[in-house]
Amino acid sequence: MVKENPELALMGSCVLVMLMRGKDVYLMNVGDSRAVLAQTSCEELGCISEESFNDYGERMDDLRTLSALQLTLDHSTSDEEEVRRIKKEHPDDASAISNDRVKGYLKVTRAFGAGFLKQRKWNDALLEMFRIDYVGSSPYLTCKPSLYHLKLSQKDRFLILSSDGLYQYLTNEEVVAEVELFLP
Repeated sequence: MVKENPELALMGSCVLVMLMRGKDVYLMNVGDSRAVLAQTSCEELGCISEESFNDYGERMDDLRTLSALQLTLDHSTSDEEEVRRIKKEHPDDASAISNDRVKGYLKVTRAFGAGFLKQRKWNDALLEMFRIDYVGSSPYLTCKPSLYHLKLSQKDRFLILSSDGLYQYLTNEEVVAEVELFLP
């Protein structure tokens, strides 16, 4: 499959999984997908008054009260800890991170797929023009997920699970504000 479609080997795949059991939320992520929790402060709970609405009964934007709490870390070269991990695992490879990408190809540092950055045999199976200079035997990418646990509280309003790309254009706060526009 790799020899027939070498571009398939270059793809990375990000995963974000959530399990809720009662008030417990468990999250697992690989790559640059993200979970963001929208919260209101405790002192603001139940404090909406008639002044919060305009003459048409619509909630006024400037009185929005939700804040954004990022629950997962993006596994990318934007995270210094991830960059240090890769450089530590490849001390003899000055190009382990180049152009802010793993081996100059991928921004993500953990992913399913992208076998050519995990094992030399998958790199060697690629057409020569797609191969990297694989130094050592350690993988450049891993698919080891990060795990998180959260207990929901009264101030938690909603949870946003999103795939990569969204946060290149919007902040956590902007995404929460957009979702909040659709709340009754």
